[in-house]
Amino acid sequence: MAKALVGYRVAYDQRLMHEALELRRRVADLEHLVDRLQRDNDQLREDLRQPDAVGAGAPTIAG
Repeated sequence: MAKALVGYRVAYDQRLMHEALELRRRVADLEHLVDRLQRDNDQLREDLRQPDAVGAGAPTIAG
């Protein structure tokens, strides 16, 4: 599959060249999305490690 994305063969068909270009763009978009989601996930994990300043003083309902 990597060879198909890189385009190891010389393609003279404009349709194939356009499709390869679109695939490369889509892969790049997905890589950026994965990076953003990983950063968001890391931030959420960090937020969970911090003490809850708002909820710490709030009374709880005890049976």
